[in-house]
Amino acid sequence: MSNRIEGKQFSRRSFLGLMGVAGVTALSMGLTGCGSSSQSSSSSSSSTSSIASSKTLSGSITAVGSTALQPLVEAAAEQFMQQNPGVQITVQGGGSGQGITQIAQGAVQIGDSDVFAESKLSDASDLAKIKDNQVCVVGMGPVAHKDCGVTNLSMEQLQGIFTGKITNWSEVGGADQAIVVLNRASGSGTRATFEDAVLKGVDVPETFKPQEQDSSGTVAKMVKETPGTISYLAFSYFDDNMVALSVDNAEPKEANVETNDWKIWAYEHMYTAASPDETTQAFIDYMMGDDVQGSLVEQTGYIPVTGMKVARDKDGNVSNK
Repeated sequence: MSNRIEGKQFSRRSFLGLMGVAGVTALSMGLTGCGSSSQSSSSSSSSTSSIASSKTLSGSITAVGSTALQPLVEAAAEQFMQQNPGVQITVQGGGSGQGITQIAQGAVQIGDSDVFAESKLSDASDLAKIKDNQVCVVGMGPVAHKDCGVTNLSMEQLQGIFTGKITNWSEVGGADQAIVVLNRASGSGTRATFEDAVLKGVDVPETFKPQEQDSSGTVAKMVKETPGTISYLAFSYFDDNMVALSVDNAEPKEANVETNDWKIWAYEHMYTAASPDETTQAFIDYMMGDDVQGSLVEQTGYIPVTGMKVARDKDGNVSNK
């Protein structure tokens, strides 16, 4: 509001100044009038630009879904709300499946997901209702309790553990301790990403029923506190109180994700309605802007899409950029 008022005051002062000059001679009035047209136009343009840059946003946004993406969305939402006090953003977990379902139903403004919507929605009309915004890439990997005695597994060994064939850490060179497998719930995009990369369609025996948890935060807590436990998490949840396992001697690092030397990764999607409301679109634009992509993405353990040297399509095909 103040910028707009200042713009109007500037135009008024210019006009009064010109009227004073007009009292001298008709010629000077005419010459000054030419200058007035240019100055008035410049002032109007400046005023319009100022108004546009200070446009007030208001309303509420609910973002539901991926807990792997949740830390980044929460951090970005906090910054966005500080800059836009009239906006309230609520970020909830629940898993990628819930995020995609709820945005397709129009129940929320944003559905966060680790997987493409095509893997959860079969109806073309539902897919037509939503728009994909790929805000970053997330690396994911197996994590274990610190006392497991192992730092590296082959992909075959990892597959054996998550299909119940390998049941003791000593079978893979670790401690003589039973392996406790902890899965995410069936609607989890983190689980879908992990199983696509590791199990590769291999059937899991009906008799093998690991415990399941709904959130990445709970998984991280249990891995750190429960001896023998193995699970999988986004890199953003890794810390020194657990072992982030290498696979086939490749370390779970961003640089390896960018080249696909680390195979367990996914795009992070923030799905909106096909035509989102103004405030929701402004938040998505903020997610894709320098404040987030230039700093917050890496600070919170994610990878900018622009850093990827490969691309992956909805069918899982990987190609060089």
